[in-house]
Amino acid sequence: VQLQASGGGLVQPGGSLRLSCAASGVTLDYYAIGWFRQAPGKEREGVSCANSIDGNTYYADSVKGRFTISRDNTKNTMYLQMNSLKPEDTAVYSCATGHISSCSQGPLTVLNMDYRGKGTLVTVSS
Repeated sequence: VQLQASGGGLVQPGGSLRLSCAASGVTLDYYAIGWFRQAPGKEREGVSCANSIDGNTYYADSVKGRFTISRDNTKNTMYLQMNSLKPEDTAVYSCATGHISSCSQGPLTVLNMDYRGKGTLVTVSS
């Protein structure tokens, strides 16, 4: 199983980025998906999680209303649309999936998923 995140970069506060995560060796359509991040000197934080069964989505309070998780099953790819970015959103963002269909612990579910990809760096700075 491979998950490859891309789309990170440098963006000014208030700007937007869309992260992508292409999967191989696993069919995302069957499983819950999610994103987590890790800022320098801080612990990993579950950012968002999406069920496969009903499509319900869950977000950390810190990103609620600004970030949107989605998936394109035809491309076996998940996305994280990030709007109104803040300097505190600066982190390495990674995608994850596993053999579960629902985010029973909300965004925290992502931290225990079976498969996690290498991250992409997002820097929010003027």
